[in-house]
Amino acid sequence: MYRHDQPDIDERLVSLDAYRGFIMLAMASAGFALPQVAKHFPDQPAWKFLGYQFDHVQWVGCSFWDLIQPSFMFMVGAAMAYSFARRRAEGHSFGRMLGHALYRSAVLILLGIFLSSAGHQRTDFTFVNVLTQIGLGYTFLFLLWWLGHAAWQLLAIALILGGYWCLFYFHPAPAADFNYKSVGVPDDFPHPAGIEAHWDKNTNAAAHVDRWLLNRFPREKPFEYNAGGYQTLNFIPSLATMVFGLLAGGILRASRGRGFKLGLLVASGAVLAAGGWLLNYYGLCPLVKRIWTPSWALYSSGLTFLMLAGFYLVVDIIGLRRVAWPLAVVGMNSILMYCMAQLIGGGNGWIARSIETHFGPQVFTGYGRLDPVYEPIVRLAVVLAVMWLVCVWLYRQRIFVKI
Repeated sequence: MYRHDQPDIDERLVSLDAYRGFIMLAMASAGFALPQVAKHFPDQPAWKFLGYQFDHVQWVGCSFWDLIQPSFMFMVGAAMAYSFARRRAEGHSFGRMLGHALYRSAVLILLGIFLSSAGHQRTDFTFVNVLTQIGLGYTFLFLLWWLGHAAWQLLAIALILGGYWCLFYFHPAPAADFNYKSVGVPDDFPHPAGIEAHWDKNTNAAAHVDRWLLNRFPREKPFEYNAGGYQTLNFIPSLATMVFGLLAGGILRASRGRGFKLGLLVASGAVLAAGGWLLNYYGLCPLVKRIWTPSWALYSSGLTFLMLAGFYLVVDIIGLRRVAWPLAVVGMNSILMYCMAQLIGGGNGWIARSIETHFGPQVFTGYGRLDPVYEPIVRLAVVLAVMWLVCVWLYRQRIFVKI
């Protein structure tokens, strides 16, 4: 719904808005097509680095692009620490807040399915995009917030990640002669070995569940596998990521000095990132974003702690709030930005096509003055600028889209 009573930017935790806006802009940029452009410069280290960082890794590992969804999940928890505390201070009962959490879960799931179905002949019942994943875990996150004490929330994280590790470990690994092409895995795929084989692509426990679950819904054709290896059950370990965000929000809300809060954010991030990395290094659990392995939940949550700490330092401690304004105006309308990016953004979306309609098909190459190799970067930068200007206009009109 539309709300016109959003607090002014000076009354909010601007670092969280700026962090959210930064991640939203990164997502909406579609990576500026840097991985595709980088292929034209295979021998240049700078382009190779950019191409890697703005694309998902094939399976094990981490790039900047892989941290976009964990940042979304983490910030949901951090924001809940503020929003539901405000609701309780206003006198809302447990039942009323639970009803709101259930409503928000349902809307996020339905909106995620709607956006995933764009371009399909019928509804595409899939639950792996960020909105459906948040929706599936949101009510559970609220219940963990209601417990209140950080010790219970940490215990919940341990049970979630420990139980999820056991689910995969005790699911049979594929046999040596398994036909991986039958589940969409090419011959040159870097398969995990040893214990880590239990977390292989499209042969793991969560993939087995999806082959049962998703075929219970009407589909254009029977579900066999997800081409990217993403699974519905990712919402379980990603709930741990949201709970880490809840803990981070609790740190920021505490009545302690800013230096102490910053130090605790940094220390928490370093410990979590190191823990996830060590699980991967010693072969106990591979670092795979696509199936949100427990090691990934720890490692990515650690990095999101550190990113939030960086924004908190620059924006709320040093005080560069006005510098953060271009990011914050997007962060305050993140749902709208996400929907625009999914429905009308991108290199071939409605915005780009409309610009070409009115200014000519060569507009993104400066009418022939720019090397066509760089055209996708310009195209996506212009589209992103248009969506950002929409957010600026809505901010000035005091219009904010909320669920």
